[in-house]
Amino acid sequence: MASFELISAVQDYEKYIETNGINEQVIDAYCEAVKTAATNEKDIEYGLKISKRCKEIIETFCITISGGTIWDLEKYAFKEKVSYEIIEKFYSVLLIEAQNKVVDSFFRYIEHKREPKERFYMPRRKQFLKIGLMDALQGMIDDRYDILCISLIPGAGKTTIEKFFNAAIIGWYPKDFNLFYSHSGDITRMYYDGVYDIVTNTEEYTWNEIFPDLSVTSTNAKMEQFNVGKYKSFPSVQCTSVGSKNAGKVRASKFLLVDDMIGGIEEAMNPIILDKLWDKYAVDARQRKIQDTDGKNCKEIHIATRWSVHDVIGRIQNVYEGNPRVKTIAVPDIDPITQESNFDYEFSGFTKEFFEDQQLLMDDISYRCLYKQEPIEREGFVFPEYKIRRYLNLPHGGPEIITAQCDTKGKGTDYFVLPILQKYGDDYYCVDCVCDNTADYEMQYENAANAIVNNGVQECEFERNAGGDRVAMEVNKRVEAKGWICNITDTPTETNKEARIFQCSNWILQHVIFKDESMYSPKEPYGVMMSLLKRYSVSSKKQLDDVPDVFSNFAVRITKGNRIAKVEATINPFRGGVYY
Repeated sequence: MASFELISAVQDYEKYIETNGINEQVIDAYCEAVKTAATNEKDIEYGLKISKRCKEIIETFCITISGGTIWDLEKYAFKEKVSYEIIEKFYSVLLIEAQNKVVDSFFRYIEHKREPKERFYMPRRKQFLKIGLMDALQGMIDDRYDILCISLIPGAGKTTIEKFFNAAIIGWYPKDFNLFYSHSGDITRMYYDGVYDIVTNTEEYTWNEIFPDLSVTSTNAKMEQFNVGKYKSFPSVQCTSVGSKNAGKVRASKFLLVDDMIGGIEEAMNPIILDKLWDKYAVDARQRKIQDTDGKNCKEIHIATRWSVHDVIGRIQNVYEGNPRVKTIAVPDIDPITQESNFDYEFSGFTKEFFEDQQLLMDDISYRCLYKQEPIEREGFVFPEYKIRRYLNLPHGGPEIITAQCDTKGKGTDYFVLPILQKYGDDYYCVDCVCDNTADYEMQYENAANAIVNNGVQECEFERNAGGDRVAMEVNKRVEAKGWICNITDTPTETNKEARIFQCSNWILQHVIFKDESMYSPKEPYGVMMSLLKRYSVSSKKQLDDVPDVFSNFAVRITKGNRIAKVEATINPFRGGVYY
């Protein structure tokens, strides 16, 4: 426990700062207090408490004196080949934190010899903190979580961050051993080489400064294993791949690290392979876990590209649903609130423009899996691409009628959807639409009115549920104000939308024809509508169903109208569709 004298001294430092501000003398005193608490008096908890405050006052002093952060000053120092004592003081505090299981400080300290542009962590730190990745990794060390699942965009640095974390683990827990498990022997070899380099390359990394009493004591490159510290039954770092004979060969007492069990899209589309990979994890990888030297259960970190809801991470989430000790970090390319890139790193980052370019060259479903962290169960699709009818040109002559259907927005992420369809014979060509999830109701009304007027829509039915009757009235006002008359009605819908969508799906696929993909971009409303339609699956629990719902309501309206028309003396397939 920290001494009374030390605690009193720190309190005096704070009083001094209140009166005199921050200067180098009080920074020196704080740095010495951190060292005294953590190293001399062995009160790690108090030492880390004041080390956090010490870093804050150093950062404040640096900004006041230089106009930039410690990181800014450090980049300048490397560029100009000069040294600053304030940087060394800051790193003396980071070193103590790195030695005492502070993940962020370990990552910062271990690369401080490297040129700033060559570093992995600092250029990415701002984003990693923002998305909660560092807090999650710290939570694994602090025993807040037992399982951590991470899915980020390709190239974000998922596996590299795991290498740094593994290098920290074997230093903090030298009596324990860890297992890295992946789909490919090539991946495991790269991982092994990477962790080994971090631990042994003294020109690039400072692992030996953080753990001066430890070193690599044995290696087996063929088996992709190396040990740190004293001999133990299994080495500190072990790597193996799916399909290897692992019985008796590998074990994990501290961390089981599972990285991308699925090798690619072909495997993700095959339910048999998905089942086999789950068995490999549950029956093989997970059975390598034993308790650590403190009698605690081995923890797990899973990193993967989420191709399928039935992948390992998806099944873990289902099994442990609601368990607060299972943490998930899943971050899309673009922040939905700020509309900025979540991965615009300081060096070699990913801009919004990069993602837009990637999206142009990929099918929407693959893009959403890779970049949006939205895994999809492909074999359960109700409206698969190969069944959807497309058109490049409308038939000759004018349409028999121009009609529309509207599904109004409810709460949260629901979409306001209004497709516009032209009838030619038995087919309905979807020529335009409104499809957005904005919470700006005035914008919804205006967009809907413009679509109706611009396309010369003659009739439009609104779903009455969730205030649809009010929406219909507001849209009608704006349509009339623009000088157009449209027969706008509202009607209640059935509650069991899933059954209705499934029952109507065949009619929709047979009678509704959509634009060719070359006629719209993924980001425009029509592209968004088609994406939501194609992604709808009978297998998924949580999904956006507004688009298939609006088309199923349209199908119900039209087929009801057709049935009524058959008993009329004069055949008019649209009259009943408007009123019944």
